[in-house]
Amino acid sequence: MKYVLLVYQGTTPLPSSPEDWATLSEDEQKAVWADYNAINQTPGVDPGLPLGLPEKAITVRMKDGKTVANEGPFVNSRGAVGGYFIFEADSLNAAIALAGRVPAARLGGAVEVRPAEPYW
Repeated sequence: MKYVLLVYQGTTPLPSSPEDWATLSEDEQKAVWADYNAINQTPGVDPGLPLGLPEKAITVRMKDGKTVANEGPFVNSRGAVGGYFIFEADSLNAAIALAGRVPAARLGGAVEVRPAEPYW
């Protein structure tokens, strides 16, 4: 079964924010990169992409038949999705184990695991 792992950054330091990234030691920074690289090399993982910062998001809705685009994320930035992985696994437990390896899960964020359910 395929699972989507949604990475919520929370307070996780990001390389795109040098001031926050500098709060991690050089060894911690290297470990983050190594962990993401190892996850991307895991059989069954389709590496997703990191997403841009929530402040750069555009939220689109339809109102009275018209497209309305607003600057900013749908949810507050602490609850914003920072990236994703797609993982074909034999079990939910395998997907949960992979989610536990995502650096954001230990550095102030979280990883949500959802089964991918094709509707069409």
